[in-house]
Amino acid sequence: MAKDELGELEYAAWQGFLVTHDRIWRAIEAGIAPLNVSMAEYGVLALLGEAGRTGMRMSDLSQRSLMSSGGFTRLADRLEGRGLIERQRSPNDGRGFHAVLTRDGRALLRKAWRQQHGDLRTLFFDRLDDEHLRNLAEVWTRLDPDHDEEPAEDAS
Repeated sequence: MAKDELGELEYAAWQGFLVTHDRIWRAIEAGIAPLNVSMAEYGVLALLGEAGRTGMRMSDLSQRSLMSSGGFTRLADRLEGRGLIERQRSPNDGRGFHAVLTRDGRALLRKAWRQQHGDLRTLFFDRLDDEHLRNLAEVWTRLDPDHDEEPAEDAS
């Protein structure tokens, strides 16, 4: 039977995650605000930047951005209207559409990446050593719903 209340350690871990996430999110959001890009827009631009010059199928981009289809469509329309992305017929089947970054979109993304990476170093990475980072990476892997590996048994 599950406990109704969180233990002290569970509560401290959960609250620490929430507060840290909120603090870092707000700082990154403030850092890219002068570039006139929201965090949601930045997220889509970053996914397209990672996808490379061929871009990404709109349906995959919508799914990976964790937005509703209507919200994603409006966001993509805004980015396209600003000249940051363009929709192109899918090179594979011609039925769907891919989104690709324009030259202006790539330039904006480079500026946003520089800003975000600097903020992340100051707020997060510079405060942790490699062992902390490895431990965090392991935690995120364990919490991934697509990760089905059983946790290692304690050898002691």
